[in-house]
Amino acid sequence: MNRTVLVVDDEPTISDAVSARLRGEGFDVVTASDGPSAVEMCLRVRPDVVVLDVMLPGFDGLEVCRRIQADRAVPVLMLTAKSDETDMLVGLGVGADDYLSKPFSMRELVARVHALVRRSDRTALVESSSTNLGVITIDHHARRVSGIDGEIHLTRTEFDILLYLSGRPGAAVARETLLAELWGWQDSASSRTVDSHVKALRRKIGGDLIRTVHGVGYALDVPR
Repeated sequence: MNRTVLVVDDEPTISDAVSARLRGEGFDVVTASDGPSAVEMCLRVRPDVVVLDVMLPGFDGLEVCRRIQADRAVPVLMLTAKSDETDMLVGLGVGADDYLSKPFSMRELVARVHALVRRSDRTALVESSSTNLGVITIDHHARRVSGIDGEIHLTRTEFDILLYLSGRPGAAVARETLLAELWGWQDSASSRTVDSHVKALRRKIGGDLIRTVHGVGYALDVPR
């Protein structure tokens, strides 16, 4: 069965080009051109991936992402004309898994969509178990993280990073490894994506658990 991608962009030229390329890759594609119709389409069609522009009429892509993630965890690739780190972090914070700055190559966009589908498939195969990290507990099957004050709300990608690092306690994991394992990318030029997600993750679980290994990547230090 073909996977469905919802493409949300108010520029017809971009929307048509992205849709045509994804259809050529074997995806079923539906489209929306503003915030309200994007949310409605996502609830009705329940796509496998959403390609979402930040700047939209009605309400912006950040609000769209917030609303659709409240319904269910769906992989979101955000498209933005902005390169400011604050805007990017806000997008990741409301549940986006990845982002591309305009202008982008269609080849890169297709690769990222395929990677999000593969990640989603792997997530569905996670066995039921849990990991304790001192005061933090990871429920693998329910994809929930809890601390002293109750549940800690992580995005899909933040959870995947924490789960991956927790399976290798104390070991230094390269950014390139995280990109390959969680995103399916072989290009280390996008390592800033990893750094941004880790920065957001640290704000939620505390800065002591994940240690930066300079020149390499990150390691999770489990409290003794």
